[in-house]
Amino acid sequence: MPTFTPPPMPTRNGARIIGKGRVSAAGPGPDVMAASTLDSDRVLSSDGQEVGRIKEIMLDVQSGRVAYVVMSSGGFLGIGDKLLAIPWGALMLDTSRKCFLLNVSSERVKEAPGFDRDSWPSMADASWGRTLHEYYGAEPYWAEVEPVTPRH
Repeated sequence: MPTFTPPPMPTRNGARIIGKGRVSAAGPGPDVMAASTLDSDRVLSSDGQEVGRIKEIMLDVQSGRVAYVVMSSGGFLGIGDKLLAIPWGALMLDTSRKCFLLNVSSERVKEAPGFDRDSWPSMADASWGRTLHEYYGAEPYWAEVEPVTPRH
């Protein structure tokens, strides 16, 4: 499979969107989508390997932003798999191939810190979050939060 070179990171810390569906999509998506439509989407590494599938989309409830996806990697039919938290900003949605692209090698994904179904990390812990974002080379999603001005 071919490798990809991502475009420069946007000033917002969301997932970038590429592919022919980016322009031609009718109805919802790809800019605004139901989270459930992304369940089980494949995630491909920078070397073109399928490294997992999306299991959960984690929201920062107070800011209303997508913080992470939880990806299942390895195992067979959910048995023996490892869960990985991936920063939302480290992903790119490929509308042509209907998958997410992650700009790290499959080997780096294999070595990534993970967790099992019964022992999730504290995803609200800023120290944990900074370490995770550094691992994947992504800006923390909370780094450029614009203040909300109330309407009168």
